[in-house]
Amino acid sequence: MKLSSLLIAVAAGSAMAVPVQEKKRASPFQWIGTNEAGAEFGEDTIPGNYGTEFIFPDVSTISTLIDHGMNTFRIQFKMERLAPDMTGAWVDGYLQNLTTVVNAVTDAGSYAILDPHNYGRFNNEIITDTAGFQTFWKNLAGEFKGNNLVIFDTNNEYNTMDQELVLNLNQAAIDGIRAAGATEQYIFVEGNQWSGAWSWVDVNDNMKALTDPQDKIVYEMHQYLDSDSSGTNEACVSGTIGVERITEATQWLKDNGKVGILGEFAGANNDVCRTAVSGMLEYLANNTDVWQGAVWWAAGPWWADYMFNMEPPTGPAYTGMLDILEPYLG
Repeated sequence: MKLSSLLIAVAAGSAMAVPVQEKKRASPFQWIGTNEAGAEFGEDTIPGNYGTEFIFPDVSTISTLIDHGMNTFRIQFKMERLAPDMTGAWVDGYLQNLTTVVNAVTDAGSYAILDPHNYGRFNNEIITDTAGFQTFWKNLAGEFKGNNLVIFDTNNEYNTMDQELVLNLNQAAIDGIRAAGATEQYIFVEGNQWSGAWSWVDVNDNMKALTDPQDKIVYEMHQYLDSDSSGTNEACVSGTIGVERITEATQWLKDNGKVGILGEFAGANNDVCRTAVSGMLEYLANNTDVWQGAVWWAAGPWWADYMFNMEPPTGPAYTGMLDILEPYLG
């Protein structure tokens, strides 16, 4: 999701925390949770200042979400803040903060997805250096290769790019990760056109050619339920739009022997969206031969009254939509 137009604000007021519900069943999904945004904020100011342009997730609120049964957290960051030269040295403080969050998640037995939230760009230019991209991923995977609860997401929402380039960047990331000795971790690959499930079959069919010697590729798609699938409007098209927009992608996964995850999804707290989100989750749960999970967009300390905010204790989605997710949590 695009962040540059969002107003960063501090949440005001207070609300009662949503009580942890007793689960009626085990989660049907391997991965279920939320995105953790903040370290990628202030994308128009690079590198920016910690606490001013960007922030890292709050491990205490992540713990609250784990108590509710979430087991997967997709952690956003900016490549340029981590490595000003894509193939060069890390910015130690940024890496340390990122590692602290990752360790807090995985020490609790949950999965941490590393998400370079870059849209296939580096310093606002489309990444065309596949060898450099492979080196970036070899270096980053080397930092986390001993932690099997870490998942590598090649890049967030490639868009308006040459389709062959998107394929090649994903393959370069896979090759770099495995070359680092990270052989046990899953790799989430994303497609062009913002990795949308609704357009996947038409746009990203060539992604089926990706290869991994460890056979741990998961196809990450995103799906929102407003009129243009952008996730910028609180109105969902209909109560069935969630199912409708992922049906063709589901068949593509089945036809090609692949597995997938919804790496971003959300809906506002209104009757139509609640029905649409619930229906989509149930559809995913009925197709777990190909759909391995879903990750809400988004939690994080700076979302304030953002309609999809899953941050405890006052986020509108935490107080208004968590009950829709509860039946699918662990």
